[in-house]
Amino acid sequence: MSLGDALDWPNTDDGFLPLFVHHAAATPDRAFARFGQRPLTFGQLDWSSTGLALWLRDKGVQPSDRVALMLRNGETALTMMLAIARAGAIWVPVNTQAVGDNLAYVLGHAEPRLVIADPDLLPAVSACGANLGSPSISSAGILDQAQTARHRSVAAKQHGRVAAKQHGRVAAARALTAPPADQPFAIMYTSGTTGRPKGVLVSHRMLRLSGEAVALLTAADEGDVLYLWEPLFHIGGAQMLVLPLIRNVTLAIAERFSASRFWVDASAAGTTHIHYLGGILQMLLKQPPAPIDRAHGIRVAWGGGCPRDVWQAFEARFGVEIRECYGMTECSSITTINRSGTVGSVGRPVPWLAVAITDPVGNPVRTGERGEIVVRERLRGALTRGYYKEKGATRNSFQAGAFHTGDLASWDREGNVYFHGRIGDSVRVMGENVTAAEVEEVARKHPAVADCAMIGVAADMGEAEIKLFVMPKPGAHLCADELSDWLSSRLARFQRPRYIAIVAEFERTPSQRIMKHRLSRRIDDAWDAKAQARTA
Repeated sequence: MSLGDALDWPNTDDGFLPLFVHHAAATPDRAFARFGQRPLTFGQLDWSSTGLALWLRDKGVQPSDRVALMLRNGETALTMMLAIARAGAIWVPVNTQAVGDNLAYVLGHAEPRLVIADPDLLPAVSACGANLGSPSISSAGILDQAQTARHRSVAAKQHGRVAAKQHGRVAAARALTAPPADQPFAIMYTSGTTGRPKGVLVSHRMLRLSGEAVALLTAADEGDVLYLWEPLFHIGGAQMLVLPLIRNVTLAIAERFSASRFWVDASAAGTTHIHYLGGILQMLLKQPPAPIDRAHGIRVAWGGGCPRDVWQAFEARFGVEIRECYGMTECSSITTINRSGTVGSVGRPVPWLAVAITDPVGNPVRTGERGEIVVRERLRGALTRGYYKEKGATRNSFQAGAFHTGDLASWDREGNVYFHGRIGDSVRVMGENVTAAEVEEVARKHPAVADCAMIGVAADMGEAEIKLFVMPKPGAHLCADELSDWLSSRLARFQRPRYIAIVAEFERTPSQRIMKHRLSRRIDDAWDAKAQARTA
């Protein structure tokens, strides 16, 4: 079941780049984005991205070469993304917090022709140990390089030197030729919450479709402003590049997420739509009440990962409509969208994707039963063509042309999808399967708990035990034994954590998801309910 038929599909055969070129020529003075109060127009972005595309050619970057960007949100990052597309190269976004082995893995695996980083991040690139045969370039002054390259090309055309003139025209033409829609635009390394990241091949068409899905979900319209806090190196940020191309909207780009300043900054930008992921909504709810809670002008909050109790509390406090979705980078970012307001649901499939929910042998589950989300294309090119240099992982994820997400979900009678977490994010205790989402949702309701994460650890006997990591609210007093007692009346016996570890903070992905693979699997560094019972 989906939200529409083929008649509702956008024509994505040109990807997204020709749309940008069209708008830049037709409305050069229109604002594409704002950084604080400073606008960046289509014309300015066109000029600088063309210059940087020519500069990339001068640096030896050829079509399909990889260019790694380790840049924080800003004009340089936005311009470089477009320049890479215009040069026909492949963008490799790099987490600006990456260091050491993780950074070395991504750079070594992608083998970029160039690495471009913010000046203060170059030492991390140099120290990570990656065996790079390519130069690392500071982003400082890189927009000046764009201006120089563009002027040089223009000068070559205007002067009578035939060879130089021809060279300038050829370079400009090559830089501005839009790649085929299904050519890779990016290799996006997954957040790696459970292990080594895989490089998802994201085509020009896929990025276009991700933006089209956002437009459907948010119903963004003439004059709306979408607040972009999520890093551009994450698919949730990158897909926003498409919105000003398909709707007359503006992006308000923030350098980073700040819970304490979120409403003030978003309101000052004239924001109408905000994006959330992970625990963002919970973080905002935990901020002290303030007059701006209802004086911000924001109508819609859209994203993924909103629990039922947070959904209604957020709408009631802030007067903002929640619009939930579900997706993965591999499936053009967004697979299902909730436009009905059904609390707790991630909605129905977008028109260009078909969704099945199947049992372990591939049979469809009945209404209310849980199974794996399996996604097929209704529009060719809507799914990734695989993982970069990972044929085995690609074969494992694709079976008979369908992408197996590894995520649990169920249907209701109306055809709405309900997300229940990762299949691997569960623990078998006392013969029962316990999903992390079930335990975490209950634990977060404790008045002293800011956030939490559940994992499975080794058991003395049987399959596994539950270990719960808990981060207290600022200024709150939280004891493991008191929390255990509180949970015991709210969770089944097999769902109750044996181990509870209280932590000051969690290590998170750019989308604010907890990096569970970094959590300690030890059992001697946490409060132990069974040990407590033996000594009582």
